[in-house]
Amino acid sequence: MSENSSSNKPAHSPKSGLARAKHRIKSIRRNKAVKKPEYKWSRLFLLPAWVFISFTLSQWIVQLGVQLSVWAGLPLLQTVNSSVLQTILTALVFLVAFTITFGVPYLFRKQIVTKELLGITRLPSWSDIGLAPLSYIVYALLSASIAYIAVTYVPGFPVDQAQDVGFKSMGHREEYLLAFIALVVVAPIAEELLFRGYLYGKLRARVPLYGAILATSVLFGFIHGQWNLALDTFALSLVLCGLRELTGSIWAGVLLHMLKNAIAFYLTFVVPMTTGIGG
Repeated sequence: MSENSSSNKPAHSPKSGLARAKHRIKSIRRNKAVKKPEYKWSRLFLLPAWVFISFTLSQWIVQLGVQLSVWAGLPLLQTVNSSVLQTILTALVFLVAFTITFGVPYLFRKQIVTKELLGITRLPSWSDIGLAPLSYIVYALLSASIAYIAVTYVPGFPVDQAQDVGFKSMGHREEYLLAFIALVVVAPIAEELLFRGYLYGKLRARVPLYGAILATSVLFGFIHGQWNLALDTFALSLVLCGLRELTGSIWAGVLLHMLKNAIAFYLTFVVPMTTGIGG
């Protein structure tokens, strides 16, 4: 009985087993095959242009509001401390920029800005805190290298040109605190949301990695104006984009940006105040 049962089992030929193995290998290869991304190269220029237009327009709108207030003779501008006013205007520029940049695409094309796009799906982590000082060293070396090349090959390059940050004639601790909030807290968070969040997030989904990093960094340097500052912020943006790519969020970049601005704030305002330089 057992012999008949065993003899009734279908035999598997080596050829059929080989065919199944080949089929399995082909299936694995098909599953592992990565579809070549379809890049939209026009976005490499259109997206940075849109962010630049919206950011510039926001500055014009705020400046126009200030001018209209002056022409109308509103007493508010005459009574408010200049540092307080500058802090308010800084926040307003970014608020208007966010409204235009995020709002217009939604109104006309129903494009929603998500947390994933901005890189804020999680809270800052200890690894973000640890990456900030390490990445600052990378940024400092990169910025110094670019500045050295510029000074070497561009005659008369203004490497020591001072930046106008908008805060002048400060004499009280409260004014320095407001300047610190605007320059070291508000500006880094807002700029990271706009550039390494929105712009880089959009570009990363539509163009190759290096194109997204380069386009974001060129624009970030360009909006800072003067040449020495443009090259410095270009170098900073390269590192910030790398952090966004490495961590999947903007928080490590925000902390690096804050650290960089805090050091600049200390050298620009605190050192002259404590040593009596410039006043």
